[in-house]
Amino acid sequence: MGRATPAPAAGAARGSRGPDQIRVVGARVNNLKDVSVEIGKRELTVFTGVSGSGKSSLVFGTIAAESQRLINETYSAFVQGFMPTQTRPDVDVLEGLTTAIIVDQERMGADPRSTVGTATDTNALLRILFSRLGDPHIGSPQAFSFNVASISGAGAVTTKRSGQTIKERRSFSITGGMCPRCEGRGSVTDIDLTALYDENLSLNEGALTIPGYSMEGWYGRIFRGSGFFDPDKPIRRYTKRELQDLLHKEPTKIKVDGINLTYAGIIPSIRKSFLAKDVDAMQPHIRAFVERAVTFATCPECDGTRLSAEARSSRIRGVTIADVCAMQISDLAVWVGELDEPSVAPLLGTLRHTLDSFVEIGLGYLSLERPAGTLSGGEAQRTKMIRHLGSSLTDVTYVFDEPTIGLHPHDIQRMNELLLQLRDKGNTVLVVEHKPETIVIGDHVVDLGPGAGAGGGEIVFEGTVDGLRTSGTLTGRHLDDRATVKPSVRTPTGTTEIRGAATHNLRDVDVDIPRGVLVVITGVAGSGKSSLITGSVAGRDGVITVDQGAIRGSRRSNPATYTGLLEPIRKAFAKANGVKPALFSANSEGACPSCNGAGVIFTDLGMMAGVATVCEVCDGKRFDAEVLEYTFGGRDISEVLALSVDDALAFFAQGEAATPAAHRILARLADVGLGYLTIGQPLTTLSGGERQRLKLATHMGGRADMYVLDEPTSGLHLADVEQLLGLLDRLVDAGTSVVVIEHHQAVMAHADWIIDLGPGAGRDGGRVVFEGTPAELIASRATLTGEHLAAYVRG
Repeated sequence: MGRATPAPAAGAARGSRGPDQIRVVGARVNNLKDVSVEIGKRELTVFTGVSGSGKSSLVFGTIAAESQRLINETYSAFVQGFMPTQTRPDVDVLEGLTTAIIVDQERMGADPRSTVGTATDTNALLRILFSRLGDPHIGSPQAFSFNVASISGAGAVTTKRSGQTIKERRSFSITGGMCPRCEGRGSVTDIDLTALYDENLSLNEGALTIPGYSMEGWYGRIFRGSGFFDPDKPIRRYTKRELQDLLHKEPTKIKVDGINLTYAGIIPSIRKSFLAKDVDAMQPHIRAFVERAVTFATCPECDGTRLSAEARSSRIRGVTIADVCAMQISDLAVWVGELDEPSVAPLLGTLRHTLDSFVEIGLGYLSLERPAGTLSGGEAQRTKMIRHLGSSLTDVTYVFDEPTIGLHPHDIQRMNELLLQLRDKGNTVLVVEHKPETIVIGDHVVDLGPGAGAGGGEIVFEGTVDGLRTSGTLTGRHLDDRATVKPSVRTPTGTTEIRGAATHNLRDVDVDIPRGVLVVITGVAGSGKSSLITGSVAGRDGVITVDQGAIRGSRRSNPATYTGLLEPIRKAFAKANGVKPALFSANSEGACPSCNGAGVIFTDLGMMAGVATVCEVCDGKRFDAEVLEYTFGGRDISEVLALSVDDALAFFAQGEAATPAAHRILARLADVGLGYLTIGQPLTTLSGGERQRLKLATHMGGRADMYVLDEPTSGLHLADVEQLLGLLDRLVDAGTSVVVIEHHQAVMAHADWIIDLGPGAGRDGGRVVFEGTPAELIASRATLTGEHLAAYVRG
């Protein structure tokens, strides 16, 4: 891809108001080592470096975090009490800050009620439009909201006036747009009772098979003390009334042993605790239970629109709000553009601008009814950008976290133009990025390294892109890398057949995926890649899918707990010292009694940022002093958790500390390039790329016939892509089929077989436009992917 138009010189061309630099002195957030840097205002600055080198710590954890904290402090103490509290970053000096607007990769809310329309306020505008122009008129904007139920009531109201008590009859009604059958979710659930309990057993014999529903804890106390049924009688012998109370009884206050408790039937409890969340956001064992026990079907009353019949009866030019939300946004923009109604002109202007922004940013293939939780990281980030396009604000600092994630090379040029537009309006644009196509448009480049984790946290280069090329840093050496097509490709051992795939925008796709080789699925964003794989491959036996979903864990979670590494370590310590394994968990019996295993003591200061101080009793080691007296291989448990993956790999490999189970897990972590991570490092401190590779390492432990990886190069430095390709080769050579959804040309060139979807996005995609080897794709140049891959390989 050619370089974008060179940036105009900073300063006079874009004005020079106030200090011309954001000045950072002595930044020490996470792994930063007293970093000092001056960043030019009204310029586009790109931050590069290997994953874990400290880019996000400098840009997000220091500059953006302090800007937001200072803005929050301008509000009253009352308002601050409702806002998230932030501590001042560990930095000596921060000068010249402007208001920071953060556009990160975090997935949008996984609440099943959240859609693209609600997340961007576009639905709110449409509801007002239909409440003003809809025929017949059915009420206010909330009459078109699937989150508002229709309710009514009447009764006597007692008031006191002039010393007299007066009773008046009052009535009220609220017209909402929520479908009463599915409660605005668009789908109804049917629960398989055989997955909830074994009817041949009694409750006390362990009849319940629902995760977390144990008779040993509170559930047992409530079930035994409710009096609604006999906990010693097999469930198959329950009367109709007893079974109704066990399964369906609405929340009811009861008293057990003098304690006030609430009893609710199993099914209402499951709906509240499990089904109120998005399935993809659940813990693996809960998700497995839900997928086994619950069948989701489109609501028969609203046909999946989430809206009541009344809301669907009001039309503008023969179209309902449900029809509008189901349209592809590019089509909706045309429909709104044709409306001409002076009475709502300001509303139409705002709506047109928002919809045009969707199209401009490359999301015109989405529909407003698309659940927000189903968007990829790149789509979520671009959706957040929409509200900032066309903004009149200037002298704002925009902070982007790899805005090219999920973008086909064809789409990256458009993203580059948007970043340059924001800069040219007089804003400071800070971009954390790995893609060379975006690095080259920067006015200024700050390269961090030289390595990752403890080996990073320093600025190894600062200057122009041309200077970076000759700098000798890892990024500089790999900036102009060009992959070569393999001289020979592997021979498939069989095929996985897909027939009539029609998920989302797919058009009855028939395709054979070769087995025993490295297959890359590619195509522009929105062409149907993920729909093809998740809809037709991911659920099959023997298929392990590693998607972009975030790792969920608290600051107590770390790589050792997440991967299961801590289990063999605890058992090894316990066996060597003749004590219980629970002693070697900071979340269990071995926790320091002063800080409860947190390592810090947190003091809540209300609306001000709380203060976390290192626990003086355990000195931040998290364990009880008695536990630290037990050693294994000459180290105590806190010293082992402080080891890096590489050091721990050597420690558990041989000698008296040899532990094969721990060594296998550590080897997988090293394989995915996480050798520098500390095994006891909190998950909350890991970067996006590190989290995805940690997830990949965990899944590699399972037995699989096929691995499906969704953009594994996300968050990977140019140098790390080579290591990833080596890992993929090892998986294939070991007899496993590997399918990768990917945009990175180096991965495409390394593939044995490419399946290209397109030719466009949304309605214009959903078809297989090429199947064959990378060499054949380059030779034909028949698709957008072929053109870009040919240009990339030949440099």
